[in-house]
Amino acid sequence: MQGTSFAFLSAVLAAGFVAKNRGGTSEDILAMIFGVCLCAASIEIILSRFMHKLTRIITPVVTGIVITTIGLSLIKVGMTDLAGGFSAADKGNLNYLFVGGITLATIIFINRFSNQTLRLAAIMIGMVVGYITAASMGMVNYDIAEVAVVTIPMPFKYGFDFALSAFIPVAIISVVTAIETTGDLTANSMVSGEPVKGPLYMKRIKSGVLADGTNSTIAAIMGSFPMSTFSQNNGVIQLTGVASRYVAFYIAALFIALGMFPIIGAFLQTMPKPVLGGATLVMFGTVAAAGIRILSTADLGRRDLLIMAVSFGLGLGVTAVPEVTNYLPPLLKSIFSSSVTVAGLAAILMSIILPMATTETETDIDTERQKDTYATEPNDMIKVS
Repeated sequence: MQGTSFAFLSAVLAAGFVAKNRGGTSEDILAMIFGVCLCAASIEIILSRFMHKLTRIITPVVTGIVITTIGLSLIKVGMTDLAGGFSAADKGNLNYLFVGGITLATIIFINRFSNQTLRLAAIMIGMVVGYITAASMGMVNYDIAEVAVVTIPMPFKYGFDFALSAFIPVAIISVVTAIETTGDLTANSMVSGEPVKGPLYMKRIKSGVLADGTNSTIAAIMGSFPMSTFSQNNGVIQLTGVASRYVAFYIAALFIALGMFPIIGAFLQTMPKPVLGGATLVMFGTVAAAGIRILSTADLGRRDLLIMAVSFGLGLGVTAVPEVTNYLPPLLKSIFSSSVTVAGLAAILMSIILPMATTETETDIDTERQKDTYATEPNDMIKVS
């Protein structure tokens, strides 16, 4: 499943300001944004055809770092929703925590049942229970905004415009998004019981990045923003055990209905944030766990541990101290403000720069350690011989 990525926000706004500074109207600004996004979508389409040549980059260590960082960064979003949402004036109110806790506890409780049908519906049941609890406490606002009953998207509704200065930032983010998509699809393969190496795995990666670019193209034509895979879906697969593509087809039909009948989406927006937070906290944590699981499958040496240490340090450090990017140019700030981007780029660069071969000294030390281990275990002495 895909949706609009926050990574594009700053670059898209920059494209809009290019048109605004020219004296453009609101329609001109939108024409510039969607025109630039349409052209940038070709970056991922082209890149998808060469993913098989990036085996030095697409390794369990790199993808594991990216997936783990995605999960850890999303946990903040889930916890914020559980506490009432970003815009809540009384964030952390005990009522919010109670509703979110009820939702979370229900999901955990249902997952302990032996009945498979109940386990599959754990997230939905948890959200329903949380919604009812919130409604009984007067936390649900039923004032639905006035929206059209039916809407039909129009291709190039605002026209088409292009500027190189607006295109470059969006193109850079498109490359970064391809890296994140690779991590998402690797986690998807793992939780779905599919291989995470070999020709089938690479075919899935190439097809997934191609889907990102293709859907971003369609989105720009229809008046929406670039698409990217959503990590939350891996959490859903992990919890439910359902990885069938047919489910995605049904959900796609539901999304079409939501797009054409905005009144349905307006009703769903009455869902209190703590209910969403209680449900997504589980899914986001599952994404991080999937990343750790991928890392555990790798034969980690000193080089890999160093890559992990630096990547996690920089990625999570940017999240903990966002002020570190305050004095960077706007374009660089939009790129390096994302923990996933920083961790992913650090992992890729170090994978390319650091030599693969283990030095003779390190080998000797490891050999000596193995000998010491065998020496302390008499039953294993035959292995040394």
